[in-house]
Amino acid sequence: MMNAILRAEGLSKVFSDGGMLSFKQESSGVRAVDDLSFEILRGETLALVGESGCGKSTLGRLLLRLIEPTDGRVFFEGTELTALSHEKMRSMRRNVQMIFQDPYGSLSPRRSIAEIIGEPLDAFGLVRSKRERRERVADLLTQVGLPTSAMDRYPRQFSGGQRQRIGIARAISLNPGFIVADEPVSALDVSVQAQIINLMQDLQETKGFSFLFIAHDLAVVRHIADRVAVMYLGRIVEIGDKRKVYSAPQHPYTQALLSAAPEPDPDRKSRRIVLEGDVPSPSRIPSGCSFHTRCPIAKDICKVERPALKEVASGQMAACHFAAPNPIPPRVREVVAEF
Repeated sequence: MMNAILRAEGLSKVFSDGGMLSFKQESSGVRAVDDLSFEILRGETLALVGESGCGKSTLGRLLLRLIEPTDGRVFFEGTELTALSHEKMRSMRRNVQMIFQDPYGSLSPRRSIAEIIGEPLDAFGLVRSKRERRERVADLLTQVGLPTSAMDRYPRQFSGGQRQRIGIARAISLNPGFIVADEPVSALDVSVQAQIINLMQDLQETKGFSFLFIAHDLAVVRHIADRVAVMYLGRIVEIGDKRKVYSAPQHPYTQALLSAAPEPDPDRKSRRIVLEGDVPSPSRIPSGCSFHTRCPIAKDICKVERPALKEVASGQMAACHFAAPNPIPPRVREVVAEF
């Protein structure tokens, strides 16, 4: 698409399992990300959701080349990031940044807040003096809702929500065009999560950057996303406009996720889709459709033929042999009504 800021083509990542899968079976490694192709549009938030271990964080790191892909390519504004040398990729990092999940482990306890936020400014030569550096850091702290006096303190003196604000200030310090937010509120109290999400939305509106927002909480996603991508065992099984995915989910896995959303009213009866069995190991992904071992509508074709991610409605794609407009389950309808 002409207004895509980032594009992934056939992106895959296989981690070695040390060759100890079994004594009789040849090791094929752990396939964390499996042949993904998608785009993120300029100024939009694409939310990536799925169960723990499905490859969401690995994908985010692949897009920024924090880890190297086994196969595939990543383009940012037409430049192939996966073809750049380490030196050229270092200069490109000014345009692509990350907000980490753990606000406690992602900030050095030995460095002041001024040093933490100011380091990217120094690394890319964006300040010419210590005075200018402090002025820029003070401005960034103000943008994320912290007092300028915070710059001379240390991470241990701040709460989890305040530390995440510091991490956000560091990420936006270089005015990047694209940010990966890896479950940025999952480690925070519920009362703080909304504040951080509102802050991120306000900053995006002001600065115009694009987000890949990784999450497993559908309630969080519905407030921040423009589009939603649902991931299962390293593959995107559904992607599309947020309202379409929530109102008419096409993939059985998406339908199950939505039906499992928490119900705030205990007196309201709801129908849940309960998936049988456990998620298969990414080192032994089932043949055909990887979801067929848990899918309530699986047929013989699902066991032998992998469904392609295809358009099932305008602005909505799903990887299911039987994807078609179906009556919306009652529980899903109730979730959509909360928009």
